[in-house]
Amino acid sequence: NSVSRRIFKNPIALFVGGTAAVILELAEPAVRAGVWEHSSFRQNALGRLQRTGLAAMVTVYGARVVAESMIARIVQIHSSVRGTTPSGTRYCANDPNLLAWVHATAAYSFASAYSRYVARLDEAEFDRLFREGAPIARLYGAQDCPLSLAEMNALMDRMRLTLGPSPIIFEFLSIMRAAPALPHSLRWMQSMLVRAAVELVPDWLRARLGLSRAFGLRRHERWLTQLAGAATDRIILPSTPAVQSCVRLGLPVTYLYS
Repeated sequence: NSVSRRIFKNPIALFVGGTAAVILELAEPAVRAGVWEHSSFRQNALGRLQRTGLAAMVTVYGARVVAESMIARIVQIHSSVRGTTPSGTRYCANDPNLLAWVHATAAYSFASAYSRYVARLDEAEFDRLFREGAPIARLYGAQDCPLSLAEMNALMDRMRLTLGPSPIIFEFLSIMRAAPALPHSLRWMQSMLVRAAVELVPDWLRARLGLSRAFGLRRHERWLTQLAGAATDRIILPSTPAVQSCVRLGLPVTYLYS
């Protein structure tokens, strides 16, 4: 009955929210350096997206023992990811503060995508999602993650002097528009969904990053994205992690879609 299981079953919320989360992550210089210098995103964007999506699905819908084992492997991999930003600041992927930013922005972005383009969430539901993700964030090594929307907004305010623009953000958006992330018949929607993700970035940060109105949705596209989000929230596919988790728990396959 969690908010997490409701949100993560929706592919529109996942694509839009995941893209928005990466924009917010890349706005932080140390996270940006770690992601861009130590991942395969530029060489194999689709593979990187699929692995990230799989990790999210296992965390939300998988059995506890499977999720905890996967997280432990990721933490071990991250222990060797370290370096120096262009400004000379040293970083490590297992830094608790950087991990807190990554987990907080992911929760915020997925919830915002679902609320704006699928079905409206109230503040209490946002708060529930942050609280549901707290034990997972601690397993990754994050500390002091926001436990409410108010705490997330406060974190955003504290980060104002840290977050900044980079050509890497525009390269990322270009990759997301071109990577074959959607089925061929739906590929025409991909650029629109990337623009929908830009819309989730707070206005003050969009201005700082140089994401002008041209990077956001056209008026008719906002309606079309909401139509796609609502439609996909009712599609039940037996092979999806959400449906399989219902089967594993002895629930009707329609349980998360009622």
